[in-house]
Amino acid sequence: MQGILKPTKTRIITGLLLVLLTPLMTHAQQPEDRFKVLEKRLKDLSSVAPGLNQKADLSVTNISVEEFLKGLAETHNLNLNIVPGLNQKISNYFYNETVINILLYLARQYNLDFTFIGSIITIGPYADPNANLPPPRKEINVSYNGYTQTLSFDLSNDSLSEVAKKITRLAGINVVVMPDLYGRKVTGYVQNLPVVNALEKLAIVNSFKLDATKDSALVLEPLKQDEEIYPRDNNQRSPTYTIKKVNHVTGGPSSSVEVNEDEAGHRLVTLTVDNLPLKEVIRTIAQQAHINYFEYSDLQGNSTASITNMEFEQALGLILRDTKYTFNSEKGVYLIGDRKDEGLRVQRLVQLQNRSADSLMDIIPQELKQGVEIKEFRELNGFLLSGSGPQIREIETFLHQIDKVVPMITLEVIILDINKSKSISTGISAGTSDSAKAGGSILGGNGLSFTLGSGDINSFLSHIGLNNVFNLGRVSPNFYVTINALQTNSNVNQRQTPKLSTLNGHPASLSIGSTQYYSISTQNVLGSLSTQTVVTQQFIPVEANLTVDITPYVAGNDEVTMHIGVNITNFTSTTATTNAPPPTSTSKFKSIIRVRNEEMIVLGGIERTQKSESSSGIPILSSIPVLKWLFSTRTKSDSKVVSVVFIKPTIIYK
Repeated sequence: MQGILKPTKTRIITGLLLVLLTPLMTHAQQPEDRFKVLEKRLKDLSSVAPGLNQKADLSVTNISVEEFLKGLAETHNLNLNIVPGLNQKISNYFYNETVINILLYLARQYNLDFTFIGSIITIGPYADPNANLPPPRKEINVSYNGYTQTLSFDLSNDSLSEVAKKITRLAGINVVVMPDLYGRKVTGYVQNLPVVNALEKLAIVNSFKLDATKDSALVLEPLKQDEEIYPRDNNQRSPTYTIKKVNHVTGGPSSSVEVNEDEAGHRLVTLTVDNLPLKEVIRTIAQQAHINYFEYSDLQGNSTASITNMEFEQALGLILRDTKYTFNSEKGVYLIGDRKDEGLRVQRLVQLQNRSADSLMDIIPQELKQGVEIKEFRELNGFLLSGSGPQIREIETFLHQIDKVVPMITLEVIILDINKSKSISTGISAGTSDSAKAGGSILGGNGLSFTLGSGDINSFLSHIGLNNVFNLGRVSPNFYVTINALQTNSNVNQRQTPKLSTLNGHPASLSIGSTQYYSISTQNVLGSLSTQTVVTQQFIPVEANLTVDITPYVAGNDEVTMHIGVNITNFTSTTATTNAPPPTSTSKFKSIIRVRNEEMIVLGGIERTQKSESSSGIPILSSIPVLKWLFSTRTKSDSKVVSVVFIKPTIIYK
């Protein structure tokens, strides 16, 4: 049994040694193993990429690795994907060497790595997977004796956050590090001190503060600007160090502010300041005494004082003496500011009665807004003001001055179009027809339109012959003569009476009109061998509108100034086809007038006239005087359109 156990123990020890040494051996052999893996992968790939086994004769001087690999790939038909940036210069001579060995040489010489996808080889810089591993975690040398409740540490450039974490875990006391100290490195050595005293010594050496909360947690805080820390030896309740406020004044001594707390809990101020800004002195005292304070206004001026162990409130009154500033305490908060604002910060809701709040925010003068917080309260149509009383009263007075009733103007618009037209048509026509019907109208709405048959004409010719003294002849039985004479007159009045309403200074618009359409056809031929014709038809609208734009402004004497723009567009005629746009005519004008309330004004005189004269008849004869009335017909027309616009403004205040 003993002979059997000895080899077993040996195997166990040997196995443990192998387990412990394997990572080190693997790490040491990793580079060599990497090149062996690359060689095996290249040899396996050579079965489908025979260029890898081909022999190469190359001689290059001072070219980049990238260019060398491109030439190698082209010569031996290889699929190489070269990562940009391989700019190392190479000067080599290879004779009768395989491409695989050349690639392995480049991988070793220039620290390259190969990745394989099918027959594609991607070549780029080698990235060591162990290069970015974090360094091993440093052990924090901190110990705690639970029996004596003392702490010991030996620190050298250790992380403060890690030190606080270990102290919390060992001593069971919560040590909190403020965010500004997260990256702080600390150094220090103490032996068997209470936790608080040990941390105080660490704070003195490494320049940060230690504070305790009501729940017995220890808070490590950074020093504020221009603060210094120094140790002291006394029996007071305060810590074994003091935070001193230091401000080095040019040409003068340094100034210091110190706040301590006596056994009764009173804050005692000791300070020495020489021409230090007043605002800075108050801020420093309040911070060290943990006092909440609020400044109503910017504290101007400097202060020179020397105070020893004086209560905070008494010291603050002494510092503000003979200045225009004072203070007051309200629920533990010290309110400091100008004496006229003494202890007061007013919040007031100013509700508007006649105007809209969203339109007045930008009207309030900028000098009135300074130092006052203004918020729009849309639900109550007002402003919520927060700031000093006098400024709020000024803003309130200003808002009440401009919170006036905005008048509304009702505009009665009468648009009158007067159309007058006259046309005369005269002429004589003659011919032969079996269906011509004699007779017609001489009086009536159709004017003169009478047809004479052959019998009437022959009877007329016989009477002209003076009882057969001479013979003028006769016409054929189917002959006829038609006499036309017609005059038409028309007067058309078109009246429109819209009413518009708008606020003072805002535009009002009116548009009345009609729309006609014309079509556009597009023919497209599709296909090359077998063509197909596609016809697309689109109807385009053309509008003819009467547009009136009016912007009224009401003056203090109830007079109204109106900016008026009138645009009139009419269709002049109707097109014979739907493929052409209808012709239109446009008239427009702009005017600025001033009228009294409820006074009617007339904007008119927009007159459009059109005259035309046409004739048709027998050539030459229709141009001879007198005879032209027998051998032609004539039409003469004359039309006139007058547009008149009446506007009456009426002011409404309620």
